[in-house]
Amino acid sequence: MKRYTVANLNPELHQFDAHLRLRLDAAGAELVEQECADEAAIMAFAASAHALISPRAPVTRRVIESLKQCRVIARPGAGTDNVDHHAATEHNIVVVYVPDFCTEEVADHTLAFILACHKKLLRLDRFVRSGRWGFDLLAPLPRLAGQVLGLVGFGRIAQSVARKAQTFGLKVIGYDPYQKNEVFARCQAAAAGLEELLRRSDYVSLHIPLTPQTRGMMGTKELHLMQPSAYLINCARGGVVDEPALIEALRQRTIAGAALDCLAQEPPPADHPLFALDNVILTPHSAAYSDGAMAYLREKTIEQIVDVFLGRVPQFVRNPEVLARLATNNND
Repeated sequence: MKRYTVANLNPELHQFDAHLRLRLDAAGAELVEQECADEAAIMAFAASAHALISPRAPVTRRVIESLKQCRVIARPGAGTDNVDHHAATEHNIVVVYVPDFCTEEVADHTLAFILACHKKLLRLDRFVRSGRWGFDLLAPLPRLAGQVLGLVGFGRIAQSVARKAQTFGLKVIGYDPYQKNEVFARCQAAAAGLEELLRRSDYVSLHIPLTPQTRGMMGTKELHLMQPSAYLINCARGGVVDEPALIEALRQRTIAGAALDCLAQEPPPADHPLFALDNVILTPHSAAYSDGAMAYLREKTIEQIVDVFLGRVPQFVRNPEVLARLATNNND
């Protein structure tokens, strides 16, 4: 049996259990691990690997061109931001990921943010800890039922958010130029243009991947379209928000507040301007976490690497054109 090497580039983030190592061994593969933070470290460590596992390390074009025999790059996550999948495609390397591993977890985190913003929970907590009592600081506080939740992006997670939000009586509208109208209808959500969504929504929640087209898409113009009483929720990627524009909008009370699970730089510097603001909630890119989600993520990552080694079609492929090309070559 041919022996394969699988290089885990960020073992600090993902430790694969013994039973997963046994699955690799049964497929003729060995897992090797080293923390790699940059191109040079990856190229020195993984040049001869047949597979890369990269939760965070940058698998750039330069890295991909240095790989001697790589067949698959696995991103244990819902997106492939750190992998140049165009370069991988050019070099006939399959890119796999796990887009469904944290759907419910991120949807729950989004709803938690909405409820915390609406009920002003952090302000109330600080109020009580300071020795005060009462609810005068809550006003104005409309009922949550009947308010509008705008979802920017309407994929798996946003659809779950829509269903859960409606149990609280929120009206849901969504913007996604790539989504079919019947998907909105099935979720009892109304499709809207981006500007209309921003103007109408009491809560704007972002559920879009980070791409060249979406980077910084929530900027000064978009934030000024929002209502002064509205909140921005981001459990997607920090880069989709123009952070300096958001900080200024929060300082000037252009919008009421924000709840962010992700930032442009992670972890943020100790003197990050957001830390000084009282109208923002911050969590450490943790929305996706649950014990079950992490176990599923690691299982599916190893399963798909094994699929590639054994000539099977993995479930979640970012660049399916490679599979078609390889199949054609095998039939020639």
